[in-house]
Amino acid sequence: MSRRTSRQARAARARKRDLARSVGREPTSTVVRHRAVVAGFVIALVGLTGRAGYLMVTERDFLKLQGDARSVREVPIPVHRGMIFDRNGEPLAVSAPMAKVWVDPSRTTLTDFDLRRLGVALELDVTRLAARMAAGSPQYANLARRVPPNLVSRVESLDIEGVRIGREYHRFYPAGETVAHVVGRTNVDDVGQEGVELMFNDFLAGVPGVKRILQDRKRQLIKSLGYVRMPEFGEDLHLSLDLRLQFLAYRELKAAVERHGASSGSLVMLDAASGEILALANLPSFNPNDWPNRGVSGVRNRAVADVYEPGSTVKPFAVLAALQSGDYQPETEVDTAPGYFRVGRKLIEDPLNRGRIDVATVVAKSSQVGIAKIALSLPEYAVFDALQQAGFGDLTGSGLPGEAIGELRTDDLDKPIGRATLAYGYGLTVSPLQLARAYLALAAGGVRRDLTILRGAAVREDVVFQEPAVTVLTSMMRGVLEPGGTAPRGRPTGYTAAGKTGTARKVGTSGYDDRSHVAFFAGFAPASTPRIVLVVVVNEPRGGLIGGGVVAAPIFARVAERALRVLGVPPDDATASPADLAAIERRGGRA
Repeated sequence: MSRRTSRQARAARARKRDLARSVGREPTSTVVRHRAVVAGFVIALVGLTGRAGYLMVTERDFLKLQGDARSVREVPIPVHRGMIFDRNGEPLAVSAPMAKVWVDPSRTTLTDFDLRRLGVALELDVTRLAARMAAGSPQYANLARRVPPNLVSRVESLDIEGVRIGREYHRFYPAGETVAHVVGRTNVDDVGQEGVELMFNDFLAGVPGVKRILQDRKRQLIKSLGYVRMPEFGEDLHLSLDLRLQFLAYRELKAAVERHGASSGSLVMLDAASGEILALANLPSFNPNDWPNRGVSGVRNRAVADVYEPGSTVKPFAVLAALQSGDYQPETEVDTAPGYFRVGRKLIEDPLNRGRIDVATVVAKSSQVGIAKIALSLPEYAVFDALQQAGFGDLTGSGLPGEAIGELRTDDLDKPIGRATLAYGYGLTVSPLQLARAYLALAAGGVRRDLTILRGAAVREDVVFQEPAVTVLTSMMRGVLEPGGTAPRGRPTGYTAAGKTGTARKVGTSGYDDRSHVAFFAGFAPASTPRIVLVVVVNEPRGGLIGGGVVAAPIFARVAERALRVLGVPPDDATASPADLAAIERRGGRA
């Protein structure tokens, strides 16, 4: 029993020793493994921290740039152009907020189904949308510009991934074709292309701003980070045009061009006291609000860009040269018998033999023979100098785009025929605007002024003619509109006026064409105290009536009478009948 007990005791002690040994080894192994894992983490953390520190010091700018390139964007802030007003504050050009629809082809692929849906929403043909996608850059393709709000809401409702909507402005012209040639237009990027829009583009356009934003990978705005550059909106512009007079001028010119089957026409109205352009109309015209569909017809500002031989409208300046010479007075007689005379190989003739007539009659009857004989009796450069002083062959100062300078040459002044034809309006070319400026010098008593399209702008002035001679000439020019003159139809009811007709043949392929003419009337009213200067040009009238006295002069009469009423100028014609004055009163200032 004792021996057995002894063996059991020894076995128990052996088990305790084995247990003790096993318990002691296990904790040692676990600690080692734990310490190894911790050491690994510490080494990794130190490595990452060191690497981060290294990058923070050596690659900071590069990493910031790369991060910003993926999440920070600088986006433009569109600015609207300044408004254009007439002299009374009526809007001629305004900017309306619109939208553009675009995609980034590098990030977006539109399916045929997407394009069809967009085409319906934007009211565009699918092939056009596909073409615009193909024509864009790898990162930017415009699908539609100048999209109105109702179509924008349609596009937004489609929720097509990658189709984006941006803001822009669209130019709108309330007066449409009536002022198109003066105001001009902008292109799809809102940059001035013609007229005042081009002339003052920098002033009207302003400077777009730039804003920095934070966005996600889908280019959705997360946060605005501030302005890089604040937007500078365009300045407003006030023109010298009076929209009431412009409507009147355009309406009357259009009716006359259609009535006479003419190819084109121009009308210029100036303020006689300041040189401001009150109205400037052309036919044909165009609608700047429908630019994509109007083609190229009618875009040229003919009153500024087209030049003509002015015919008899320059005769007053030849007579002025004669008056200033001291050798002629209104009653000085000129022998025009037998109604023609030859200068070299050129036969100069009147419609009939008027015999001996005075200078006043030469002007009233527009005698070619009489004016040619007067010119040939003067010094070689006398008529040329008068025309040059009036502003022919020079810019008008208006600054309107496309202005033609015309021609006034000295080449043929050493020849009698050169001096004679210059005196009755051949051998030089002028624009309607130049002709208006020349008559402005007569209306202003011999003071030549530059023209301006801006309200209240200061202009250059020069005294170029003797005022007493201009006063005498004005009196003779009133006879043009009297019975027996060349333009009795040009007399505005209730008002005195002074002016001159012109009918010039146009040059064809074989010299001057007797079937192609330009009808002119240039003048000012009231003659006693001029308020407006008016030039009317009707190009190639057809249908039997071709002369300035029957084609252009009636336009002058209607426009001058109504314009003076609009401007509040009281009638000054003492010979007007009570019935005429009552009719004027009934019409009032209606344009």
